[in-house]
Amino acid sequence: MKKHNKRFYLIDGIRGFAIINMILYHFLYDVFVLYIDRSDQFFQPITFVWQQFICWSFILISGMSWHFGKKDNLKRGLLLNFWGLVISFVTYFVSPQTVIWFGILNFIGSAVLLMIVLDKLFAKIPPVIGITISFILFLLFRNIQQGILGMTEYPLLTLPGWLYDCKILTPLGFPFPGFHSSDYFPLLPWFFLFCTGYFFWNIIKGKEIPQKILSFKIPVLSQIGVYSFWIYLLHQPVIILICTLLFGRL
Repeated sequence: MKKHNKRFYLIDGIRGFAIINMILYHFLYDVFVLYIDRSDQFFQPITFVWQQFICWSFILISGMSWHFGKKDNLKRGLLLNFWGLVISFVTYFVSPQTVIWFGILNFIGSAVLLMIVLDKLFAKIPPVIGITISFILFLLFRNIQQGILGMTEYPLLTLPGWLYDCKILTPLGFPFPGFHSSDYFPLLPWFFLFCTGYFFWNIIKGKEIPQKILSFKIPVLSQIGVYSFWIYLLHQPVIILICTLLFGRL
């Protein structure tokens, strides 16, 4: 989170707030869905909005933060993908019912690596145009997992079924029949939201007032945000331990 030796604490704080919400969301998910079997009480419109807020926060911030450590992005992208694969391996053998394939770490890691290739091209695009096109594409591809482009009620295009029969395309956003992942973030549509954050930073960088605002430190939350990666890795085992102590084994 550094730029010219200056840390943007507000971004850390937003990330810290998002990670706390994520922990609470996953705790309630585990309780209602895995332990007491009351999934109908958990899956409500309000919890969907809550979950989307958490996802959008992480991905937009990740797109912005890509600019802060260009020299380390190759290492960071590979590291995120490595830990994403570790999580897939562990969940597959320890908790198959909650297995994670191409979760948020694999997505962000892949997005970071992909942006290394696209950065020189994207740097030539006016940021306002870039952010507008990126967000429109994100909305356009929002329902790609259901086989359509556009809104569910008003699809613009129905995609061919063969895209969903090829398992290798699952990370792109075309899940094969029977595919299951408790944390699935394919490149489509989420890469376009990552790009939205990328272009947003290009709009505000170098501007004095936004820079001062981003330097504002939120007590506790900014510090939590600094360690969000490690908190993410450790939070689910801790939640499972707490739930097991409270409710017994799955």
